[in-house]
Amino acid sequence: MSLETNINDEIKKAMLAKDQVSLRALRAVKSAIQLAKTSDGAAGAELTDAQELQILQKLVKTRKDSLDIYKQQNRPDLAEKEQEEVAVIERFLPKQMDAEELKAEIQKILTETGATSMKDMGKVMGAANARLAGRADGRSISETVKALLS
Repeated sequence: MSLETNINDEIKKAMLAKDQVSLRALRAVKSAIQLAKTSDGAAGAELTDAQELQILQKLVKTRKDSLDIYKQQNRPDLAEKEQEEVAVIERFLPKQMDAEELKAEIQKILTETGATSMKDMGKVMGAANARLAGRADGRSISETVKALLS
């Protein structure tokens, strides 16, 4: 089942349950999907799984960035809304790797690519982002690679 179909079904369930938090987040996902489908002259074209995953990751990342800003500005009311939306959107993402799993996977990538210094970071990041897409965010991948190459 495509992400769009799944989101539409979840929107219906949220409407019936009068779950405003889920409804708000799901409508944002649906909007992002529609925007992606109609951009780049691909009117009505279906999105690939990788594109759908990218959309979800982008939505989560923007909400987490907003969450950080709201916390810095001492706005717990807005921070709470962002956190709730992140939780809803993350239900559609693959399970995230914990720090130890991430470190082990990046260690394998370092061995495969033969990376030994920070000069090789671009090569490692390219391979890591491709292999770990959806299971770890770019920031945590980057931090782990830097720690292992330092």
